[in-house]
Amino acid sequence: MKNRYHFLDNLRWVTVLLVLFYHVFYNFNSLGVFGAVGGFADHQWQDIFCTLLNPWFMTLMFVVAGASSRYALQRRTPSEFRRERTRKLLVPSTLGLCVFGFVLGLLNMSAAGAQMPEGVPVFVKWLIAIPSGTGPLWFIQLLFGYSLLLLLVSKLIKAERIERWIEGLSNVALGVLMLAFGVLLWGASQSQIDNPTAAQGLLNLYRPAFYIVGFLFGYYVFSTERIHTFLSERAGWLVALAVVSAVAFGARYYGVDYTAPAVVQSPLCNLYCWAMVLAMLGAFKRWADTTSPFADYMTRSSFGLYIVHMTACTAACLWLRGSGLPVWAIYALVLLLTFGGSVVLWEVLHRVPVLRYCVFGIESKRKRA
Repeated sequence: MKNRYHFLDNLRWVTVLLVLFYHVFYNFNSLGVFGAVGGFADHQWQDIFCTLLNPWFMTLMFVVAGASSRYALQRRTPSEFRRERTRKLLVPSTLGLCVFGFVLGLLNMSAAGAQMPEGVPVFVKWLIAIPSGTGPLWFIQLLFGYSLLLLLVSKLIKAERIERWIEGLSNVALGVLMLAFGVLLWGASQSQIDNPTAAQGLLNLYRPAFYIVGFLFGYYVFSTERIHTFLSERAGWLVALAVVSAVAFGARYYGVDYTAPAVVQSPLCNLYCWAMVLAMLGAFKRWADTTSPFADYMTRSSFGLYIVHMTACTAACLWLRGSGLPVWAIYALVLLLTFGGSVVLWEVLHRVPVLRYCVFGIESKRKRA
């Protein structure tokens, strides 16, 4: 096993940049998707960006996270892996909410028009804002649960045994395995609930039965070099399939709430998700399995940018929403402020010892030494 797979590193940070891009357009969407700041018109052509990104980019993040977990467990004992995941995932999604995430909670409440009665103590306002600030942290909360489950599953099903089995498969059999991945995604998508209660709405948001398919396939299948080669050799065809499915999905669901169960459960949505995940894996292995100073920086900082980006994005959206600037200028400025603000927040916060640990789960240099 190689020491580093640059194409997976690049996939991770590029997907994080897509998340930043997505949330700018999500905050201004006019499709009725929950939690947004609000659109500029009843119908906006730019909402298509959200429609085309939402079906697949978080699935890809879980696939990459699963593959990365495989490599992490090759270099760590299960106890070391559990401690590391607790620090990197559980701490930011709990302590991090208390010391930083509540700021996003206050911004979200402002976007929703929620106002606390006068005279409410600051401590109470802080407590109310904390759960509202979860935002993108749902990803690492779910990933922490998957990581603990993986420690149990990996004892029963050895990744090395699956890798040896994959090495012995013909190309036709590998194609069938890739099709099985798509079928399982579609089957898991049926766990979405129509007209959910508040608790069931959280289930629809987190989609644990769906994303675990990507995570476990990432761990057992997409971490193997045989699959890397298989997909990279067919990258051109996979990209073509992804483009065709994107056009079909966009044409079918343009102007519709893309998070509705009827959409995410549809065969077309899952076909598009499956095709994009395979295309991105194959294309990055074939054409982006390299690095650069910028890629190295993004590899080191992408996790931190992911954690703080929604605060920068929502603050910029609220500030500029009623500015009177042309709509295109608002989008351009919010994009710049989201990326630039995220970089500034990361660079500042990860240099403050207590915040470095609570917000990003980074140990002090003394402990790491």
